[in-house]
Amino acid sequence: MSTQTAAIDISKIVRVVPRNRNIELMLLLFAMGINAYELAQIQLSTIAILTWDLLSYWAPLAVASLLLHLLLRFRAREADSLILPAAMLLNGLGVAEIYRLDLAAIANGGTELFGMKQVIWTVVAIVAAAAVIWFIPSHLFLRRYVYISMVIGLVLLISPMLPFIGKTINGAHLWLAIGGLTFQPGELAKIALTVFFAGYLVTRRDSLAVVGPKFLGLQLPRARELGPILAIWAVSLLVLVGERDLGTSLLYFGLFLVMIYVATGRAIYVTVGLGMFFTSAFLASRLMDYVSGRFDAWLNPFDSAHYDAIGGSYQLVQGIFGMAHGSVIGTGLGGGVPQLVPLAESDFIIASLGEELGLAGIFAILGIYLLIVARGARIAFNHNDDFSKLLAIGLSFVIALQTFIVIGGVTRVVPLTGLTTPLLAAGGSSLLANWIIIGLLLRISDSAKSGGSR
Repeated sequence: MSTQTAAIDISKIVRVVPRNRNIELMLLLFAMGINAYELAQIQLSTIAILTWDLLSYWAPLAVASLLLHLLLRFRAREADSLILPAAMLLNGLGVAEIYRLDLAAIANGGTELFGMKQVIWTVVAIVAAAAVIWFIPSHLFLRRYVYISMVIGLVLLISPMLPFIGKTINGAHLWLAIGGLTFQPGELAKIALTVFFAGYLVTRRDSLAVVGPKFLGLQLPRARELGPILAIWAVSLLVLVGERDLGTSLLYFGLFLVMIYVATGRAIYVTVGLGMFFTSAFLASRLMDYVSGRFDAWLNPFDSAHYDAIGGSYQLVQGIFGMAHGSVIGTGLGGGVPQLVPLAESDFIIASLGEELGLAGIFAILGIYLLIVARGARIAFNHNDDFSKLLAIGLSFVIALQTFIVIGGVTRVVPLTGLTTPLLAAGGSSLLANWIIIGLLLRISDSAKSGGSR
C-alpha cells in the first residue's frame, strides 16, 4: 500500500470517528460507573444487600445516553464532548438520591415513590433531546419562528392561571392538570422565550445600543428602547401576582436582562432592570401575603410563628440541619436521614445531597453545573452569527440562573421558590425541558466554526 493511500485511509477513519466523540464515550462510561457505584452504595447502606433492582434504576439511563451518543456520531459528529457526560452524571446522581429516599419511605410504610417515575421521565427526556438532534439539522431555522416562539412561550407561561386545567400545588399556580397528568408548562416556556429573546435582540441590537439623555451622570437608553424591558417586567409581575411564584418571575426577567446585556454591551439595562424588579418584589412582599410569607420564612426561619408551615421555614430549617449534619464530607449515600425534610426528592434534593455528600459533594455538583454553563459560553464564542451566540448564552444562563435560585433558596441566600434543581430534582417537566436544552446546545455546538469542543 502506498504512503498516499495509507494517508487517505487514515483521514477517512478520523472523519468517521471524530476525536471528541471518543472522548465523550470514555466520559460517558466513567459517569455510568459512578452512577452504578452510587446505587450500589445506597443499597448496601440501607438494605445491606445488592439486588437486581439496581439494574432497573441504572440500565435505562445508561442505555439511553449511549444511544444518544451513537446518534451524535452520525448526526452531530462535531458536537461538544463534555455536555452529555456532565448532564448524565447529574441526572444519574438525582435518580440515585431519589431511589435512596424511596427506600427510606418504604421502610417507614410510605407508598408514594418517585424513583421509577424519574427513570421513566429521564428516558422520555433523553428521547426528546435525541429528537432535537435528529429533526433539527440546523438551529438557525428557529430564527424564522421568533414571534411564534414568543406566542408559544407566553401561552405556556400564563396557562396555569386558566380555569379548570390550572392547578395549585404548595401555594403556587404553576401546574396544568389534564386527566391524571400534571405538568409545569413554565419549564418549556423558558426555551421558547429564549428563542424569542435571541431573535428579537439580534434585530433590535443596534437601536438598543443607541444612547439617550444623561441622568445623574448615567447615560440612559432612549425612552422608546425601554419598551422591551417594560414589557418583560410586566409579564414578570403577572407571573408573580397571578401564579404566586417569585422564582419563575426572577428567572424570566433575569434571563432577558442577561441576553440584552450580551447583545448590547450596556450595563445600564441590567441596572435599570434589576432596580425595577427588586422594587416590585419589595412592594409585593408588603402587599401580598404569599410573598411576605416567603420573605419572613427566609429572614426569620427559626421564628416559631412560621416554623410549623410545610414549605415555609420548617422545611428550610430541616434542610439547614441536614446539611449541617453532613458537614464537609457527608454521611455517605444512604447514611443520612434526608427523608426528614419535606419535599426532599424535589425542591430540597440539594439539602438531601448536602447531608449525604457534604460540602465537598455540593462543590462537586456546582462544578459540574459550571462546566455545562462554561461549555455553553464556549459554544457561543465559537460562533460568528449573533443569533447563535445569544441562543447559546441564553440556554446556558437558564441552567445557571435556575441552579442559583434553587440552591440559593435552600442555603438562605435568596427566598425559597417553587423551581426545581435542573437534571437532579424529581419532576418530569423539568427533566424534559432541561434535556431539550442539552440537545439544543449539542446541535448549536456541532455547527460552530471551530468544530464544537475541539
